Amino acid sequence: MPIVSLPIRPLVLVVTLAALVSGGCSLTASRGGAGDITGSVRNAPLTEQAARSEIDGLAARYRSNPTDSANAMRYARALRATGQAVQAVAVLERVAIRDARNLALMGEFGRALADAGRHDQALQVLSRAHRPDQPDWRIINVQGSIYDQMGRPQEAQALYNDALKIAPGEPAILSNLGLSHALSRQLPQAEQALRQAAAHPQADKRVRQNLALVVGLQGRFGEAEEIARKDLPPAEAEQNVAYLRTMVTQQNSWAQIRQSERRPGAQQRTGAPAQAPAAPATSPAPRG
Repeated sequence: MPIVSLPIRPLVLVVTLAALVSGGCSLTASRGGAGDITGSVRNAPLTEQAARSEIDGLAARYRSNPTDSANAMRYARALRATGQAVQAVAVLERVAIRDARNLALMGEFGRALADAGRHDQALQVLSRAHRPDQPDWRIINVQGSIYDQMGRPQEAQALYNDALKIAPGEPAILSNLGLSHALSRQLPQAEQALRQAAAHPQADKRVRQNLALVVGLQGRFGEAEEIARKDLPPAEAEQNVAYLRTMVTQQNSWAQIRQSERRPGAQQRTGAPAQAPAAPATSPAPRG
């Protein structure tokens, strides 16, 4: 976004690829979850390893002082990083009652709700996580990722475009936009957004691997492998592209995609703002 980040073996976005092949439009949690790519909390997102190393201490501090908003947010991030989104919601729900004007807290709470699958409530909370006169592109980006997870790509892409007006060229937004287009089977738009994201100095390997995926889905396997090799050992890049080639061939997904693009009204159905989950990864990844 999540930005959406899956293990790189055998392909960065295997679940996303499966969704494309089957015609589905549901996003996988990007980069560890919706909150990881966006949000107002200024602290860097936690890796799973870092979260596990400090989660016990955070839990102890939370038990001794459950109204400490800063610790509750850090504890919730650690819980989410270790796959405990429901527990993270419970932690933040308690403190949010007492500190409802804390914008960073509302952002973290909304991200946890999104990770737990409570999308409508997440959108309500996130609407209170920034001020209308001072919109936060990170929050808008998260809201877009939630709409994508709800199968509403037109609304998602409109939000990503709004976020880009505030933060032009931001790779986390372009990444999510690219993914949104990819899951809508708008592969040229997805590639365009992902290429913009990948060209940014702050782009990470997940953006490039998602770009390789989208390029491969268009049948340009050699180019996809060349992109993948920038971050992966040659053998692993070759394995990823071989897997992609097999899936595309077996499922005839590219023909399926081309047919859907030629179908009258296809653009109207999917919507096509100028972006794509150019980084459908993950969460989002965690950016923001």
